[in-house]
Amino acid sequence: MNNIYKNPMQPYISQKAHKISGDVFAPGDKSISHRSLLLSSMAIGKSSIQGLLESEDVLHLVEALRMLGVHIHKNTSQQTYEVQGVGLYGFREPSFPLDMGNSGTACRLLMGALSTLDIKSFFTGDASLSSRPMKRILQPLSEMGVRFVAREEGKLPLVIVGTSDALPISYELPVPSAQVKSAILLAALRAYGRSDVIETFGIRDHTENMLSYMGVEVTRKTLPNGRYQISLQGPAELSACDLSVAGDPSSAAFLTAAALLVPGSSLIIRNICFNPTRIGFYQIVEKMGANIEILNETTICNERVVDIHVSHSPLKAVNVTEDIAPTMIDEFPILAVLASQAEGASHMAGLAELRVKESNRFQAIIDGLRKCGVEVEENKDAFTIFGQPKDIRCQETITTHGDHRIAMSFLVMGLCAPQGVCVDDISSIQTSFPNFMALMKQVGADIKVK
Repeated sequence: MNNIYKNPMQPYISQKAHKISGDVFAPGDKSISHRSLLLSSMAIGKSSIQGLLESEDVLHLVEALRMLGVHIHKNTSQQTYEVQGVGLYGFREPSFPLDMGNSGTACRLLMGALSTLDIKSFFTGDASLSSRPMKRILQPLSEMGVRFVAREEGKLPLVIVGTSDALPISYELPVPSAQVKSAILLAALRAYGRSDVIETFGIRDHTENMLSYMGVEVTRKTLPNGRYQISLQGPAELSACDLSVAGDPSSAAFLTAAALLVPGSSLIIRNICFNPTRIGFYQIVEKMGANIEILNETTICNERVVDIHVSHSPLKAVNVTEDIAPTMIDEFPILAVLASQAEGASHMAGLAELRVKESNRFQAIIDGLRKCGVEVEENKDAFTIFGQPKDIRCQETITTHGDHRIAMSFLVMGLCAPQGVCVDDISSIQTSFPNFMALMKQVGADIKVK
């Protein structure tokens, strides 16, 4: 682990930057990294994974899979991870609780993958993960015959009592959640019959893409009511293969925002996953007037991948509607920072999911902006940000609540603030973007201990 993340609750300040420039690679996508490890473990044979994100969240999944009997080896010379899959039925009952750290994605997907085996699995996590509701996962799994014991709202710690007689399911997602969808599909791999997941909006489809790449037939069709139905016929075996993890568009968003905010900036970011369900942020900032050029488009492991060239751009206010929110739910903190520097009032709706992230991210965004002198109005699951370009006056330290995206967003904000912006803690950044500080320094940012 990078030493700068080892000292908790140490304030860091980002100073006004002269320009952001360079030619860099985006770090590996966290969502795809999780799925690469998990699906490779459930395949028959050895898979190789290139570009795996070595963040705390991902490494917690690596250790959990090893406890389940999966052999995972890092090939240092090739810079790959080699996974010896145990097949659909090869996971052994863990002798100790599976510690998922801060990772909601790893926890929820693994719960789905283990739920249709005749084993008991204990799940635990850090204080943040233990405060997040798992009921949305447990409800559909219980309809498939899975039993569980958990705290109120299905909070960790909990135990999944798996079943070897899983029932296929047809389930309509009450909230747009790729984690719930993925958990159901992974559980359905062992259920005899067709399982359907119905979603209102087009949400992340990395699980479907990777299942298809590894030989599982997954279909998608549009229903008469405009919803989408994703179907899988079980049982279905996966084939081992070589996988490549594209760059994380959510992590690249911080670099993109930095270049947009700082005058004179010109930055190339390479190897970004540009899956249509993940590019809401980039579509919105282009509407705000961002100068973003798409380069070198290709397809890797069923995922669209591009390079982008970002230049400093004066921004204007934007309206984000509820239907697009699921495609950029992780990017709202950094989008809010951009909106604070745009001309006019930006309205953002469909933000209920922000309340159950690593922190109450909805409130953390509002509180942080107000500390920086930005006017914000909130209304249920929406807020309006009144942009004040070049008028950041942050006299207080931003409270991150142990949330990596809040920490990174306000550090980016400091790059265009005359007196900079200070955050109370950067240790959480290690969970998703371990080389954030080094990469920001490389492109011209000045971030240091206060």
